[in-house]
Amino acid sequence: MNQQVKCCTYSYRNIWKVAYPILISLVMEQMIGLTDTAFLGRVGEVELGASAIAIVYYMVLFMIGFGFSIGAQIIIGRRNGEGNFRDTGKVFWNGLYFVLALSGILICLSEVFSPWLIRKIVSSDAIYTASLSYVRWRLPGMVFAFITAMFRAFYVGTTQTRTLTLNSIVMVASNILFNWVLIFGHFGLPALGITGAAIGSSLAELVSLIFFAIYTRVSCDRVRYGLDKPAKAELTELRGMMPVCTWTMIQHTISVSTWFIFFLYIEHLGERALAISNIARGASGIIWVVLQAFSSTCSTLVSNIIGEGHQDKVMSLVKRILKLSYGVVSVLILLFCLFPEVVARIYTDIPDLIYASAPALIVMSSSYFINVAGQVLFLAVSGTGSTRTAFCLELIALAIYMVYCWLIVGHLKMDVAICWTAEHVYAFMLLLCSGLYLRSGRWKNRQI
Repeated sequence: MNQQVKCCTYSYRNIWKVAYPILISLVMEQMIGLTDTAFLGRVGEVELGASAIAIVYYMVLFMIGFGFSIGAQIIIGRRNGEGNFRDTGKVFWNGLYFVLALSGILICLSEVFSPWLIRKIVSSDAIYTASLSYVRWRLPGMVFAFITAMFRAFYVGTTQTRTLTLNSIVMVASNILFNWVLIFGHFGLPALGITGAAIGSSLAELVSLIFFAIYTRVSCDRVRYGLDKPAKAELTELRGMMPVCTWTMIQHTISVSTWFIFFLYIEHLGERALAISNIARGASGIIWVVLQAFSSTCSTLVSNIIGEGHQDKVMSLVKRILKLSYGVVSVLILLFCLFPEVVARIYTDIPDLIYASAPALIVMSSSYFINVAGQVLFLAVSGTGSTRTAFCLELIALAIYMVYCWLIVGHLKMDVAICWTAEHVYAFMLLLCSGLYLRSGRWKNRQI
């Protein structure tokens, strides 16, 4: 595909050309979480429940760096649309230096504070021990994950998304192999259980990074994009990135943090409720990555189209992406609602747990009828460069979401399926806030 997609070619077909490699890559990446959950669901309920806490805890920390890369992706998209190709390289290199330093700081802080923090928020001794083991062995992989996130930001921002598919296939294949060997103990190695899942995922991140490095050296036009040699670390360049990147960093971190708090509420309902919610979380991830492919495409193409000087085409582009999103995601939603027990069997082979998970899976799936529009419109707001506004809009949605979680889960202690209606509340508020902002037109002429 062309390095730069012009606005006149933003037909359904060309939107799909950008979206489907992102979709395949995200589906492949989701397989990492699915593999961890599916393998640990065959080890025991404690390990399955603990992985829910530990994986989301890790994701809170990961989202700090990933959120920064999303901001960098928006800037890269704008520079690509403007035709300032070598400037995309400057954004990449300075972002890379930042996330390297950030990963080192987060790993050190986690090693000091994670035992205390997890002990404070988890009531079960068995889940505490298993969760801490996962976190300690998973965090070293954050260095690889942050660097990989910057490579992904570059390739998505310049609409060279086809490489994401190849990278993800390599990473998932590595993760399945490492997890199978380390969780269950093969080739003479001990069965490490949840610790093996953490080590396997970290090794898979390293494989992914090696792939991106080799691919960029062999197949990317490094001179065109300023990747032929490392750029100097420039405080002025980084300072210019921060008004966009800071808000995507905070927004993504807070968003996943509230998800983490939701699971903590569920943990106090018991180990069975937590195991059910982990199955629902894993299944939700399958629909989520499909939606995120279209949402990420929306953010990237909105940024590119504005860089080309065609702000008047933004809303028609968003409407096309919305139609494509609903066309694909609705099929998954209906399948999940019609066959919840089949979906649950992906994650566990415990019969009564499969049966108990069905209501929560149906409730979770139905929330995506609202969430499709909410996410696409929200990422369109971010794509305009209005990342501070996007943060404020999500903060409103998350505040109402947390009040609802406190009431339904923490105070009333409702059935776990009813607790998952919190997703409907969040999706509706995000849709309302993002839609009103885009209609206002206040995002126009935003410079980044």
